[in-house]
Amino acid sequence: MAHAVQYGFQDAAAPIMEELLYFHDHTLMIVFMISSLVLYIISLMLSTELTHTSTMDAQEVETVWTILPAVILILIALPSLRILYMMDEIETPSLTLKTVGHQWYWSYEYTDYDKLCFDSYMTPTPDLEPGDLRLLEVDNRVVLPTEMSIRMLITSEDVLHSWTVPALGIKTDAIPGRLNQATLMTSRVGIYYGQCSEICGANHSYMPIVLELVPLKYFEEWLLKTL
Repeated sequence: MAHAVQYGFQDAAAPIMEELLYFHDHTLMIVFMISSLVLYIISLMLSTELTHTSTMDAQEVETVWTILPAVILILIALPSLRILYMMDEIETPSLTLKTVGHQWYWSYEYTDYDKLCFDSYMTPTPDLEPGDLRLLEVDNRVVLPTEMSIRMLITSEDVLHSWTVPALGIKTDAIPGRLNQATLMTSRVGIYYGQCSEICGANHSYMPIVLELVPLKYFEEWLLKTL
């Protein structure tokens, strides 16, 4: 999760988030090179008194400054499209979890199991245990297995919400009357925090999300205790 005075991304805990971080670094390097070139040309024009009168009218220069931006855009677009298709691709999910946004809490339903559903509310500050995170803890965590493809079905009952877990690279809108789909998979055991990322009313800041990713063995034990 994020910590105080953190300016970068959270550590990636899912393959999709790793790809997004690589794409961010790739694009940032292109922006850095363009900015450096423009700054160099501006400083050169301001510092030198020698000019070539025919430079700005040369056909070769016009060809270069037309083709070069197109090539740069292609270098950015191809990796971006690849990641978009990876995020939308869902192949034979092992588990399906339905999430419903409310004002101002989340409901979860394990559709592969009968009557396994619950609401998840933020834990009030007076009820926090030592070590709990204020405004991020919930009374019922979502327990999911690692190293398995999980399909998320996300919708809303009242207004627009957004189900977001940054470390897993997931940010999907919860829209009333519409069922959105996302993929979740990670090989790292841990507890991952998120929040509603769509302004949804007075208590928008009090809709935390807590996922507890455990090995399959412990997930099955949790199922036996819950069912």
